[in-house]
Amino acid sequence: MLFPVPSLDAADRRVLDEVESMRHELRHQVRAVPVKWAEGLRKFLTADAVAASNSIEGFRVSTVDVADLMEGERDVEVSEENREETLAYQRMMTYIQTLHDVPDFSYGKGLLNGLHWMLQGHRHTAGKPAGQWRRGPVYVTDARDPSIAAYTGPDAHEVPGLMAELVDWLNAADEAHPLVRAAMAHLHLVSIHPWSDGNGRMSRSLQTLMIAREGVLAPEFSSIEAWLGRPGNTWEYYRELGARGPAYRPDQDVSGWIRFNLVAYHQQAQTVRNRLRRSGQVWTALADFAAGGRLDERVISALHEVALSGRVRRLRYEHAEGLSKQQAQRDLRDLVAAEVLESVGRTRARYYTPGPRFPTGALEVARTPMSLIDPYRT
Repeated sequence: MLFPVPSLDAADRRVLDEVESMRHELRHQVRAVPVKWAEGLRKFLTADAVAASNSIEGFRVSTVDVADLMEGERDVEVSEENREETLAYQRMMTYIQTLHDVPDFSYGKGLLNGLHWMLQGHRHTAGKPAGQWRRGPVYVTDARDPSIAAYTGPDAHEVPGLMAELVDWLNAADEAHPLVRAAMAHLHLVSIHPWSDGNGRMSRSLQTLMIAREGVLAPEFSSIEAWLGRPGNTWEYYRELGARGPAYRPDQDVSGWIRFNLVAYHQQAQTVRNRLRRSGQVWTALADFAAGGRLDERVISALHEVALSGRVRRLRYEHAEGLSKQQAQRDLRDLVAAEVLESVGRTRARYYTPGPRFPTGALEVARTPMSLIDPYRT
């Protein structure tokens, strides 16, 4: 038995309509911006989702470090464990993003276990197999006291039947809105807890996949994983899951879970919209600066990365502009000589930050905090 999908009240429907409006607006805005700029934003949002979802599980790597690891940088100061977890999650997320428009797509045991192997294959052991349903009990410990089980998953012998039911539900069509179905899929999977480890990230990834399959907005702009990874939101996430009780009880009203997710959808759409607008303002300011200083137009992408992320590495600039290593090195060296950038570190670990002559207007726009509203309080 799975949780029943709750009915939406008038406030829920209003919030959902606002989310839909913002997502359709974002779709048109993304199509209208320069390709380089949109690609950079996609990479940032993917890195932010990976960093946030991993941080919920205790693997803490900053978004800018995740972005560097995704680009192929080797000299990033993170532990080997965090590096492995980041790259594994990134590979799985990349695959999920490619599934958004597959015409003969269907959900199945093989797909879910295959995704789990991408995520947990590097941790596979006889006691905790990756890509297979668990063979024993599983517990979620209390964050305040690891000796207390905050949640105990269904018995292992129930998992195959529950997962078969979930797969059937995923492939079936019903009247629920796709965003509501995606939130319910997250709850179903995290509550069944079918694997020995990695259940939280798999559940959040399934939600992302279902949103991507809906097709309104590219998956990079759709995921709420970055929102869930913010510290205050993470505690609310734990609290909302904890409200379901210490054991699997699908015969209950989960309206609170849906409202929590509608807030997440709404505020993440606000965040992406604000970042898109801010990115455009920064790009315009840097384009004017480059034109006034007779700089090559291609350096704007490097300066844009510095303004929004705080730094850029040669490899990322090289890939963004399709340059040779020598061309990228020369451009960055010239920007350092002009005091637009400052060089930090040596050889392959070197990165670049704003220099004394970096345009202050662009930095002021990039560093202005954004405000978010709670859609249920307006």
